[in-house]
Amino acid sequence: MVTPTYPGMYVDEIPSGVHPITGVSTSDTAFIDWFAQGPVGVATRITGFDEFLRRFGPLLDPALDNRSPAGYGVMQYFINGGQVAWIVRVAPFNALPSTTTLTGGSAPSDSLTVSAISPGKWGDSLQVAASLGKTGLPLFNLVVRRVDTIGGLPKVVASEVFRDVVMDATSTQYVGTVVATRSTLISVSEVLDGTQNPPNPTAGMDNSKQPPEPFDVTSPSVINNLDEKVQPSFGFIKLANGSDGSRLTAADLTGGLKALQRVEPAVVNLLCIPAAAELDTITDPTHMQTPGLITVAGEVAKFCETFRCFYLQDIPELVDTPEKMVIWLSNNNIADPNRSVQFPRVKIVDPNRLNNGRLLDIASSGTMAGIYSRVDSDRGIWKAPAGTTTQLRSVAATSGGKLNDQDSAQLNPLGVNVIRNLPVYGTVSWGVRTLYGADALTSEWKYVPIRRTAMYIEESLVQGLRWVVFEPNDEPLWAQIRLNVGAFMQTMFRRGAFQGRTPREAYLVKCDSDTTTQADIDTGVVNILVGFAPLKPAEFVVIQLQQLTQPPDL
Repeated sequence: MVTPTYPGMYVDEIPSGVHPITGVSTSDTAFIDWFAQGPVGVATRITGFDEFLRRFGPLLDPALDNRSPAGYGVMQYFINGGQVAWIVRVAPFNALPSTTTLTGGSAPSDSLTVSAISPGKWGDSLQVAASLGKTGLPLFNLVVRRVDTIGGLPKVVASEVFRDVVMDATSTQYVGTVVATRSTLISVSEVLDGTQNPPNPTAGMDNSKQPPEPFDVTSPSVINNLDEKVQPSFGFIKLANGSDGSRLTAADLTGGLKALQRVEPAVVNLLCIPAAAELDTITDPTHMQTPGLITVAGEVAKFCETFRCFYLQDIPELVDTPEKMVIWLSNNNIADPNRSVQFPRVKIVDPNRLNNGRLLDIASSGTMAGIYSRVDSDRGIWKAPAGTTTQLRSVAATSGGKLNDQDSAQLNPLGVNVIRNLPVYGTVSWGVRTLYGADALTSEWKYVPIRRTAMYIEESLVQGLRWVVFEPNDEPLWAQIRLNVGAFMQTMFRRGAFQGRTPREAYLVKCDSDTTTQADIDTGVVNILVGFAPLKPAEFVVIQLQQLTQPPDL
């Protein structure tokens, strides 16, 4: 407010109360699994499959024995239209990082342990070397490089140089601090009860100079030289004994959910855990109980309810006929409004050229997440991710053979979405029900687009109304809430997200003394009522045909 002090004109800018609400993302997808490399227990955002391979690949490592089904899911996600993925790498309890130990002192003894920054066999591709610093000891240089086979030939694919570091933990150049801050390949630690001497130079002598001098291992020409005749003189020591550990357990997979709880201000909309479908060995085809999968499903249900996420449930590979699907569904309680399941699994051409184009059976969640993302981008989250325009790219066939209308009639009433191969259109998604979509449940969250639209509105309002907290709880605040939420809902209405010809028919926003009583005000509560008329998919199209008889001329 202006306080006049002299005769004249004053200008006072009055806040409009406008706080635009921006819609959150709709199809950012998280994948939880064990991958060949990458940080463990951290959610990493990637925007393309090439980036995934650089940070979490390789996809085709024979040593993995196809143990990372989510790797193929990520590939299918981006092929089918996915744009943003969150990758969470989890590790078994017995996975180990590759290590080596450098020695120091005139009577050499163990000094510094160098380990790969994360567990797995990938660390065996690392090599480390040490040399004297600029002014000699106690300064030393530490160099690490990664050597992989590219096109059948060894090549240095990454390297890091740490110059003039020391073993003194009180120094700003302490090797432990410098490496922890800057390295994406290794971690280091002093050997317990060690000498605390700097590592001795590992490189040999350069006899091309007189007098001979130690090789400068920090030089790019040395780091990238893999000539077997001279390479041993450079003093690079291989890290060894990395282990991928045993196969994942349900506890390993659900532990990855903790990383997804810390991605704010970003949100995760879709969740894929293909490895959950491979936890159990089915021994009785007449019962098909999968307790490991159910354990993961239970924890996922809690996560999705809290963080407004939608889970794409995968099925075991053995469930390859409609009859088996019915049995599996009846013996494993996975009913949930925040989840959908597709049948059957899909087959893609194995990207490993050594397998001569064989078909590989994979979970469908990554492919379907790409479809969801594509439809969201093209039409909006309120459009059902199914129909003749939802061709599953890079899918060669479906597991168990083609399905027909009778198969759909058997599975659709149970809330199972089928994948069909239709003449002309190819392989398409042919169902949009949640796992609360069984006819017997008569749930209001029967359809995937309705549930996801509600979650989108909820998350957008939660993010967009944070400014309301601690504001005076009275009519001026309520009017601002109505203004901003109404503007957001009106934008969705204009984009065709709701039923109705007019805004009054399509949605309502109410925040006043009727929704927030004096008792609510006294306890610090403001209540906002938001309603919407969802668009429901035309799941059944009925054509009425009548034969007309020409009346006789009179």
